[in-house]
Amino acid sequence: MRAVVQRVSRASVSVDGEVVGEIGHGLCVLLGVTHDDGVTEAAWMAEKITGLRIFEDEEGKMNLSLMDTGGALLAVSQFTLYGDCRKGRRPSFVRAAAPEPAKELYEVFVEKLRGLGVETATGVFQTFMKVDLCNDGPVTLIVDTGEKAR
Repeated sequence: MRAVVQRVSRASVSVDGEVVGEIGHGLCVLLGVTHDDGVTEAAWMAEKITGLRIFEDEEGKMNLSLMDTGGALLAVSQFTLYGDCRKGRRPSFVRAAAPEPAKELYEVFVEKLRGLGVETATGVFQTFMKVDLCNDGPVTLIVDTGEKAR
């Protein structure tokens, strides 16, 4: 599982011109799922992201997590995070999970976030979406479950 995590002052996602998910202060997470991901990876990812200390404390240091600040999270599925651009000019998406298992794990990720008490908004899986956000900082990180064991 791979996530692009962006600290935002606001974020929204639209489908066919209609806003389907929207947050204020918090995190916008683009989430990709690969073939060997499971429930364990989805749970780890939710806990890792909500615990990242990337929000400023009263001294201006990145010392607080989403849980500490009470911020919200916008989760948007994005299979293109597993696009391989090493050969040619057209990315290969063979490392991205098939839609059905990817959707299931995306939903596990979202439910885990909500179970942790995080206000969570979402896009619509497997649709063309437009994401609008104001990156705060900017702060952008990549979190990958393949890196968790190292």
